[in-house]
Amino acid sequence: MLAMPESIPKTLIAFDFGLKQIGVAYGQTLTDSATGLMTIKASGGVPDWTVVQSVLTEWRPHLTLVGLPLNMDGSESELSARARKFARRLQGRFAIDVLMVDERLTSREARSIIREGQEESGRGQPSRNKRKGQDLTQIDHLAAALILRSWLDSPELGQSP
Repeated sequence: MLAMPESIPKTLIAFDFGLKQIGVAYGQTLTDSATGLMTIKASGGVPDWTVVQSVLTEWRPHLTLVGLPLNMDGSESELSARARKFARRLQGRFAIDVLMVDERLTSREARSIIREGQEESGRGQPSRNKRKGQDLTQIDHLAAALILRSWLDSPELGQSP
């Protein structure tokens, strides 16, 4: 007799919450993949909710993940509380399942990945201003993909907002 899979394949959207921008990534359990999609501008952590709605409508996730920015000792900060508030608003506005995922070091890892890509392409290190601009356009959605990847690797780490 064939064993049935424990769960059906799921599509996922992950958000890397920030006060000025929120990174967005897409993934799925069938292909075990995570890909950065875009960055949504935010003002004080409040995104343009119509953009969030369009992302959710287009990708139709079974589960939404929000990065939880913890201090290195595992304690929560003011930013952690704001990320949890964002996650609860996602749940309430769009009636979707949301889990929080520890995101410690994802932005640092994203910067490292981008830096390595620049070095491999022969571009070297850009000027400070250009590098800062690239961080703003690339790091957040890559960090969202890393958050999603960490959940795919260890789904038991997800927690309620």
